[in-house]
Amino acid sequence: MTARQLFVLDTDVVIDVLRSRSPLMLERFSEHGDALTVSAVTVAELHFGAARSSAPSSNRAAVEEFLAFLEVLPFDAAAAAHAGEIRGALTAAGTPIGGYDVLIAGHARSVAAVLVTGNVREFSRVDGLRVVDWGDR
Repeated sequence: MTARQLFVLDTDVVIDVLRSRSPLMLERFSEHGDALTVSAVTVAELHFGAARSSAPSSNRAAVEEFLAFLEVLPFDAAAAAHAGEIRGALTAAGTPIGGYDVLIAGHARSVAAVLVTGNVREFSRVDGLRVVDWGDR
């Protein structure tokens, strides 16, 4: 039996879907359905964004409604170890990425998932992380 391929949605992808409901993105979501996940780190970012918005209650509700259809991956010790390794390697190379991005990259890599992001350029610097852009930007 072959293990299913997981896809971890980066925060920018979730925000794009919540804002635009892009037909191409919705088609990809339909295609990969039960393999779509988000990191608990992304959940924190989404709730932070909702709290800072001009309509916190409705945006929080939209986030919760969207997340109800996805598996939220808990950030565990393996994810933390991968994130630390990634941060160390990128810092040593002089090509660091943002703090939340390091955590999300580490999380996706720790579960051998493909990271779905609109920020391929940044995440492609992470060794061992598979990255794809499903957007039509």
